[in-house]
Amino acid sequence: MSPLLTVFTPTYNRAYTLHLCYESLKRQSCRDFLWLIIDDGSGDGTRDLVAGWIREGLVPIRYHYQENQGMHSAHNAAYERIDTELNVCIDSDDYMTDDAVERIITFWQAYGSRNYAGIVGLDAAPDGSWIGTAMPEGLKASTLTDLYAKHGVKGDKKLVYRSELTRKSPPYPIFQGEKYCPLSCKYILIDQQYPLLVMNEPLCIVEYRPDGSSMNMIRQYRRNPQGFRFFRKIAMRYAPSFKERLRESVHYVSSSLMSGSRRFLRESPCKWTTLLALPLGCLLYLYIQKTNRAAVNEIGG
Repeated sequence: MSPLLTVFTPTYNRAYTLHLCYESLKRQSCRDFLWLIIDDGSGDGTRDLVAGWIREGLVPIRYHYQENQGMHSAHNAAYERIDTELNVCIDSDDYMTDDAVERIITFWQAYGSRNYAGIVGLDAAPDGSWIGTAMPEGLKASTLTDLYAKHGVKGDKKLVYRSELTRKSPPYPIFQGEKYCPLSCKYILIDQQYPLLVMNEPLCIVEYRPDGSSMNMIRQYRRNPQGFRFFRKIAMRYAPSFKERLRESVHYVSSSLMSGSRRFLRESPCKWTTLLALPLGCLLYLYIQKTNRAAVNEIGG
């Protein structure tokens, strides 16, 4: 009988941290899962490290290697290969709480159905404190968009999706010369179909490292303007309020300028809002081009 859950981990030159996830999977109180590792072109011995773990036979592991194309491409490769009912992404520098698999499966078997996209749970720091805020007490289900915009939740959360939905929603686009597209593209599109069941329990331990994507977002903006431009068009279209649509439009203008697009106003799904956002978008573009800061939260994006 196949497991219910796939834990998948995209990784690139993270052999020095990948063992944290492996050790946490060995400690799981429930074994109804498999671990899918998508190696996005690592050259640091990750292949040999994983081969040793496979020989140990302590955790069911599937390994896929591809040439380096970026995190979003690794997610595409994972979603193409997942054949379990549920999936959850655990980054290569994070690890699961010891009972995370048991909590996910027990919760889904009790409350899950085709009326829900999956589960949203909490991320925690190594000291046990929550990342951001908990979800509102008594909230049974919500889209991810409403969780932040309507219910005021803050910080990263752990997303467990029905694999049917992640597989059927469009893959992340691959732009020549770029290696990043915000993962929220897919989550926003799934939001339009079903809400997530809310589980106010920690599932993942997260540590933001200096070489991680979250800590280098402005550099990502500069290097991957087409990926961000693609994301902003989706975010604008499905923004829950005018304020959010205007904010996304500002970023859309900025990333369009960085990508050299001359038709961004014509291609915008929200032309009047984009026109209104034009001055601020130009200022943001200039700021991103000149700043020495690294983290996106320092510019409110």
